[in-house]
Amino acid sequence: MTEPQHSVKPAYDIADEYRPEHAPPTPAPAWMDGSMRIGIHTTIAGNLVASLDIARKLGCNALQIFSSSPRMWPRAGNVRIPEADAARFRARRAELGLGPLAIHTNYLINLASPERVMRVRSIHAFRDELLRALALGADFLITHPGSRRGANLPQAIAEIVDGLRQAARGLKFDGLRILLENTSGMGWAVGARLEELAAILGAAPELPLGVCLDTAHLLEAGYDIRSAEGLERTLELIERTVGLRRVSVVHVNDSKTPLGSRVDRHEHIGRGKIGLEAFGRILNHPLLSPSGVHGLAGRAFILETPIDKPGDDRRNVRTLWKLVGLKGQQAPRAEDGFSMLRRPKAARNRRPRSGSLGRKGSRGSKEKRRG
Repeated sequence: MTEPQHSVKPAYDIADEYRPEHAPPTPAPAWMDGSMRIGIHTTIAGNLVASLDIARKLGCNALQIFSSSPRMWPRAGNVRIPEADAARFRARRAELGLGPLAIHTNYLINLASPERVMRVRSIHAFRDELLRALALGADFLITHPGSRRGANLPQAIAEIVDGLRQAARGLKFDGLRILLENTSGMGWAVGARLEELAAILGAAPELPLGVCLDTAHLLEAGYDIRSAEGLERTLELIERTVGLRRVSVVHVNDSKTPLGSRVDRHEHIGRGKIGLEAFGRILNHPLLSPSGVHGLAGRAFILETPIDKPGDDRRNVRTLWKLVGLKGQQAPRAEDGFSMLRRPKAARNRRPRSGSLGRKGSRGSKEKRRG
């Protein structure tokens, strides 16, 4: 009689289970080390890479740019950045150690528009902005919420949220964040009240949304940030509505128009209705500082001030660094005499008359920019 066959099952040992190693955590970018980050909006005229060198020559360690013309709808086939150009841009930025990099969207985009054609065009253009920002390795994409043009506010907010969702569908953000910028309240603009920005943030928790605060727009919309008491009240309201931890960029602009004017006009730092003393408080406030227990590492202070004559850009950057007082950090060295606005060639070549000091160069024409 044959013996029955017995199969011996090997004992299961949990130690034999394959466990993939956890991916190492992505290191924080160098610009999030708690140092002060000051930048300016630089021109992309010529090429994108040149905008990085402009920021460094002006004494900045952060910057903001447009990724295409801000006042024209891009032509078909001209909405993407060739990878070779994007790679050169990313490499040069790394060499210069600039960060964060913010990109401002086209001014024509209006996600709040009740007009169907404008809305569809805006959604497509916003998606293109996202794709260009991702290609360049940007940290923030800053946009105005839009103009409701007679539509009621809840409807406009719902349209903005839906437009953001459609534009972002299927994209991997890889650290890129969309920042909603507060507005001065001109016309039908959405976002003059902090509660309106908070409503958009709350309606789309799945999107990487944050806030860019513009100091001129705050004043023009009725938030009195000129005094120490007014700044404290405004910061308390910001915390209750959008949350200070979501404010990644502050546009540092003085205002040509007074408190509550609802008119958007930027001015040189210290020459407008906010004033130099108030900017000193803003830049050094512990709730806005990029360092310390109450600050946000990597928060950037970026200028969008006018350039009326050569050197205005460099002077405004230098003013911010002076107001900060550096506190152990060394400001980047600016290139003497450099400016995004250059004197007309005729004025540069004109020789002084004998016995006189000569005439100052004319102001020239500045690049069209908001403010």
